Amino acid sequence: MCALPELPDVTIYVERIAALATGHPLEAIRLASPFVLRSVDPPVAAFAKKRITGARRLGKRIVITVEDELFIVIHLMIAGRLRWQPRGVAIPKKRGLAAFDLDVASILFTEASPKKRASIHLVRGEAALAEHDPGGIEPLTATAAELSAALTRENHTLKRALTDPRILSGIGNAYSDEILHRARQSPFAQTQTLSDGDMAVLGDAIRSTLTDFTDRLRAEVGDGFPDKVTAFRPDMAVHGRFRQPCPVCGSPIQRIVYAANEANYCATCQTGGKLFADRALSRLLKKNWPRTLEQLEALRRDRDRE
Repeated sequence: MCALPELPDVTIYVERIAALATGHPLEAIRLASPFVLRSVDPPVAAFAKKRITGARRLGKRIVITVEDELFIVIHLMIAGRLRWQPRGVAIPKKRGLAAFDLDVASILFTEASPKKRASIHLVRGEAALAEHDPGGIEPLTATAAELSAALTRENHTLKRALTDPRILSGIGNAYSDEILHRARQSPFAQTQTLSDGDMAVLGDAIRSTLTDFTDRLRAEVGDGFPDKVTAFRPDMAVHGRFRQPCPVCGSPIQRIVYAANEANYCATCQTGGKLFADRALSRLLKKNWPRTLEQLEALRRDRDRE
């Protein structure tokens, strides 16, 4: 299953690109899809033979820095992935978007989706690069006061606030679930109702969750390059674990699906036992939506027997 790479995944991409590509000339940028390049100035030719000077993260975007203050801004979206491949590797016909050819290897850019939402922007100058920053604060370095101000500027649910790139940088659907479970806070609590104590707990959960998963990914990749980027990890507590036991209390993980996203949570650990209606099921049940875990499991058992 694919999901949008978030701060831990993007951080490892950036670290490995910086380690493997810095100092090497970018011989060519090959584009297999005419739609992946979303900018016109500077042109692709401006990057030829220029040396890569590093890489950085900009929200959920990967920025490859090139001499003469040139930047390659890559947004993987949901299904985009990067791979370190032999120099001049052929770009796959169905999934291939582009290749960045170095003198030692090629960075292959693919997307496992027919919708082709992933993108490349070629940028000149720091000011132009800043225009690609959604504006959210950095969750690992923000002070307690900065975090509280950002989250309470408007009143949203915690789930929405954590995943809004204009509020916090780099957090998405998967790690917001993990953060809120670690903080033992409801995804549907309103940000402006949090006490100072609640905000402190949330801040600690944000930093520890993102740091822990980044460290795990870094250990897994080692000196290589990430080739199995996914937001559905077996060591996650709640995300992607619908109806599986919570690792803390053993209660079945609950899920609410909405639009293209979902919220996964433990009712026992996070919501005081309260269940929130999954639209897909509650449309059918209407007023009969169960209010406790016991009622929900009984309902599901009855449905499974049918």
